[in-house]
Order: sequence, then structure tokens, then C-alpha cells
Amino acid sequence: MAPIISIRNLTKIYANGFQALKGIDLDVEKGEILALLGPNGAGKTTMISIVCGIANPSGGTVLVDGHDVVKDFRATRAMIGLVPQELTTDQFETVWNTVSFSRGLHGKKPNPAHIEKVLRDLSLWDKKDNMLRQLSGGMKRRVLIAKALSHEPEILFLDEPTAGVDVTLRKDMWQVVEKLREAGVTIILTTHYIEEAEEIADRVGVINGGELLLVEDKSALMAKLGRKQLILELTEPLEALPRSFAGNGLALAGDGNRLVYDFDAQDEQLSIAMLLTRLGEHNIHFKDLSTQQSSLEDIFVALVGGAK
Repeated sequence: MAPIISIRNLTKIYANGFQALKGIDLDVEKGEILALLGPNGAGKTTMISIVCGIANPSGGTVLVDGHDVVKDFRATRAMIGLVPQELTTDQFETVWNTVSFSRGLHGKKPNPAHIEKVLRDLSLWDKKDNMLRQLSGGMKRRVLIAKALSHEPEILFLDEPTAGVDVTLRKDMWQVVEKLREAGVTIILTTHYIEEAEEIADRVGVINGGELLLVEDKSALMAKLGRKQLILELTEPLEALPRSFAGNGLALAGDGNRLVYDFDAQDEQLSIAMLLTRLGEHNIHFKDLSTQQSSLEDIFVALVGGAK
């Protein structure tokens, strides 16, 4: 099956000479959730703006369900819903009217039942007659999502959708995103909250300096690039490790009361069983052990730091 979004050699150079995108290649599969991570100025919003038809590319092509975003603007824009970073709303309009109006802007006939469902799913139904200026920042953010869903798009871009939203509302939005995916909506999410990507994404892309450093299945990425630690709490402190353990990723910590073994998830220098056996042979005993693995945030920081 062809990808629902296909980006090839996408570049964007602004009038002042700044190159925001440098030959981006990306395929997005229908029905997946793709999280795009990157620091401020990495190029995430620029790429989204081009796919959504808000900005023109300097080079390359973008196809949405086989339609070119420049040549077939109306066809592609009708398929896409966008939740921007900025809280751009008509402060003196009601929630119901602004969401209904957004549906009309996309050429869709009125459908009060659909608007009601969207508002209920986003916990906005009891606010439907409130003017937007009466809502909190988190509720205004929900209204932006409702507007993006008003015309029943097949693709939804969420550009920092939970910025400024408290933890409870953020988790509610994750549930909404999961329901949309179950309904077949393709979702592209940019976020500074890496736990969002870890919680809901199928694949993760990392952008830095206008370049797409990688796009991988989330689980595969964490397995391939993640590091694991085995931590052993010793029964008696050690002054130093035996020389035979040098270079095996083993180190003393906690004033000699703890051994920490760092190893790649896929490539152990020394198997755990062998390590424990060798420690026993050297009369080094432990009273407790635990393991931990690097998070997606650790991997992101390592990738972006290494790309500088």
C-alpha cells in the first residue's frame, strides 16, 4: 500500500538565505501515529506548513494520497486537519459557532451530529455556548483540535498540541488521539514532551538543523539505541575492581557499595550470567540487583547532541 504522505528531497530556503529544511525524505503510512521530535528551530513546523499548504517549498515534492500539495491544493487540504501551536481563535465567538464555521470553510455541509460528537469527545460539550474568551488556555487548545476535526480529515497534524496544558488534560488528549487512530485517522505529532511520543507514537522521527536524522519504529529505536544498566548492591564495599574486569563496562559507584554494569541492549559485552559467575569467583557478593533502560528522552538528547 502506498504511503498516505510521501515527501521527497524537501527543501525550504527563506528570503534571508536561511535554510530551514535540507532534503527531507519521509513516508507516513495510513493510520499510524508518527511523533516528530526536535529542538526549537529544527524545521518541524516548516515541514508541517508545507504539507498543509500554508508555505511553499523551495524544492522537492510532497504527495498526499497521491496528490501534489502545490498542484492539487484543494484535494490535499480537504484531507488534512491542522492544530497549530498558536492559540488563534475568535475571542468573541462561541465554541459551537467557531467549530461549525471551520467545517464550512472546508466546503462541508452542516452536520450538527458530527460537531456534537467532536465536542463531547474533547469534553467541550458543556462549553459549547461559551465565548472563547471565557475559556482557559487548555480549553482553547481543545477548541483548536475540534476545529481541525470539524471537516472529518483523514490526516491530522498536531503541532505542539499540549503546550501549556496541565497533565490531566494532556492525558485526556492522548486518549482522544488513540480513538482517532482507531477510526483510521493518520496522525503526525510534534511535541516537546517526549513522554507523549513514548506513550502514543508508533514511529519516532528526530529532526535537527533542518535534517531528518532518523525515522524508526519506537520499540525498535529504543532496543537498538537504548542502553541498559545492571545495578548490584554489594554486601561489602570494594576499594577497587579486580583488573580482570577492566574494559567490560563495569564500574564502582556509591563509595564502593554498588557495581554498575552498562551494556548495549543488543550487544552485551559480557553476559549477565557470566558476570555474576565471575563476581562470585572473586568473592564479590551482592544483596540486591536492579536494571534500567535509557528512555526515549535519553536517546533523543544523544542524537541531537551528536548532530551538533
